[in-house]
Amino acid sequence: MPSAQPESLTLDRIATPVGEVLLVTDGEGAVRALDFADYEDRMSRLLARHAPGAVVVEGRAPDRVRRAVEGWFGGDLTALDGLTVKTGGTAFQRTVWAALRDIPAGETRSYGQLAAAIGSPRAVRAAGLANGQNPIAVIVPCHRVIGANGTLTGYAGGLERKRWLLDHERGA
Repeated sequence: MPSAQPESLTLDRIATPVGEVLLVTDGEGAVRALDFADYEDRMSRLLARHAPGAVVVEGRAPDRVRRAVEGWFGGDLTALDGLTVKTGGTAFQRTVWAALRDIPAGETRSYGQLAAAIGSPRAVRAAGLANGQNPIAVIVPCHRVIGANGTLTGYAGGLERKRWLLDHERGA
């Protein structure tokens, strides 16, 4: 019985105002990961969890995906809305990540509000942990989640970058 070929993913690198982003897509053009170049090790670890056995090769993402990422960083805050994302993760994590995409650009939610939005208001800590395991930054906008008192709290890409992303969305 022949063994299945490992999934092939493409890693593209795109310059942005807050540093180079790493964009990983599959053969169908779904985004599998997006992170900042200075966090490539983290992205690789998450990708190994969400796409075990996949082979990642340097290349160019499909033009529509690349244009959407460039467009968002260029000021079109709706550019990412139609992109397809595909992750592994638990059912709970995928529910949290879907809820993140429902937060409008320029708005924020607390971890408690995020937990309530998925129908699990007592799962604040679990929602926060799922938020932190999001492999697709910006497109799945985990940067829009803040502390209950309105402070910027943990962001895998760094708090200065989180501040920039939120200011960008607010037109600041």
